[in-house]
Amino acid sequence: MSQTELHQLSVAELAAQLRAKQVSATEAAQHFLARAKQHQSLGAFVAIDEDATLAQAKAADALIAEGKGGKLAGVPIAHKDIFVTKDFPTTAASKMLEGYRSPFDATVVKKLADAGVVTLGKLNCDEFAMGGANENSAVAPVGFDAAQPVRNPWNTERVPGGSSGGSAAAVAARLAPAVTGTDTGGSIRQPASFCGITGIKPTYGRASRYGMIAFASSLDQAGPMGRSAEDCALLLSEMCGPDLDRDSTSLDYPAEDFTARLGDSIEGLRIGVPAEFFGEGLSDDVRTAVDAALKEYERLGAKLVPVSLPRTELSVPVYYILAPAEASSNLSRFDGVKFGHRAARYEDLNDMYKKTRAEGFGDEVKRRIMIGAYVLSEGYYDAYYLQAQKIRRMIADDFQAAFKDCDVIAGAAAPTTAWAIGGKADPVSNYLADIFTLPASLAGLPGLSLPAGFGDGGMPVGLQLIGNYFGEAKLLNAAHRFQQATDFHLKSPVGI
Repeated sequence: MSQTELHQLSVAELAAQLRAKQVSATEAAQHFLARAKQHQSLGAFVAIDEDATLAQAKAADALIAEGKGGKLAGVPIAHKDIFVTKDFPTTAASKMLEGYRSPFDATVVKKLADAGVVTLGKLNCDEFAMGGANENSAVAPVGFDAAQPVRNPWNTERVPGGSSGGSAAAVAARLAPAVTGTDTGGSIRQPASFCGITGIKPTYGRASRYGMIAFASSLDQAGPMGRSAEDCALLLSEMCGPDLDRDSTSLDYPAEDFTARLGDSIEGLRIGVPAEFFGEGLSDDVRTAVDAALKEYERLGAKLVPVSLPRTELSVPVYYILAPAEASSNLSRFDGVKFGHRAARYEDLNDMYKKTRAEGFGDEVKRRIMIGAYVLSEGYYDAYYLQAQKIRRMIADDFQAAFKDCDVIAGAAAPTTAWAIGGKADPVSNYLADIFTLPASLAGLPGLSLPAGFGDGGMPVGLQLIGNYFGEAKLLNAAHRFQQATDFHLKSPVGI
């Protein structure tokens, strides 16, 4: 196979060629670095260091030569700029961390490095992972002199989704075989849907949060994004596992080989279809694609079961109370004292705090900090934050009631396809677009988005599958079987 075709290989296919020494890790890395440069107008990458990448590739080649490389040895991937990395700068797409270099790698980054992967660079995202369109980035992508929104490879006038928009765009444009992302309220699943790729958020606590810059600590979770469920299964198998000494939210639950059950039959699989995911607000083109995907599952032997998630609508106000509350606490550390941006001129310590944070944070981050500080303030804590926590528990209970009648729950990952850049200037309209991904996040459940067809304008539509706790293998198997019967995940944007 010619090197010009390397980017069309899946992670599994590329890994097999690397192990067979049909291509070297160095050749693969060089190929994808060239791809990133060729398509830098998408704004997907915010940091590339060819010397660092090629040094990692050379080390991977040495491992493979000795027969010591694992399943992913030599496979090039890229990381969302929320994970701290030694070899690349980490900014969380914010002026506040411009030029920051971490002295250590995030656990997820280290686990994948230990598996032999090669890092191509860091990927653009919404500032501190706050956003659903990747229009909130405050740092200049590679090839640009100023901050730019990431562009959807399927239509460069549209958003890729967020906050992991750079990650989704990179996979869709074949700039990396697979990538890491983070999901707080849908930031893996929604951009995966908008860009026609596969992405999974595991059960909260399965992947370590150590070295992942915090937005909302009780919600943030790392996960892989790739072209297929098989590719995601390969990465997720390496990413998960307990990290009890470093991450207080890490679960003492063993790592798992998520590829082991990809061949399981889905005959008799009960797929719950909640009425609340198919009501007002779901666009006709998305509904048509999702309905067709569900019919395909029936053809494959699955059974559709009506279920109810009655508090779905409450997930939006609950999330936008709890997540900003946690963000206001987490981001208080960025005050100009120990690291990050510091205002050049100030009169006293208090003035330094004010000017540093005013200069360093973008509008969306400031908005969420202010909302969070308000709901945690005296006189409002009981009325807002405490009530939201109670409803969060009820939302989790709704899922448990539904899982008595089904094995997985299905619906659209987003109510529409990707909208035009600048098309949702009102922040609330952006927030409402998270309606289908937020419930699983609030409950801490695993959720996956897979390509399920195309809507108006040829834009991708994602089907969301939600599983019960520790049900990642079941979700990945259900997605894999669908992808064996369809070719939506194999489609690529024109000109890519």
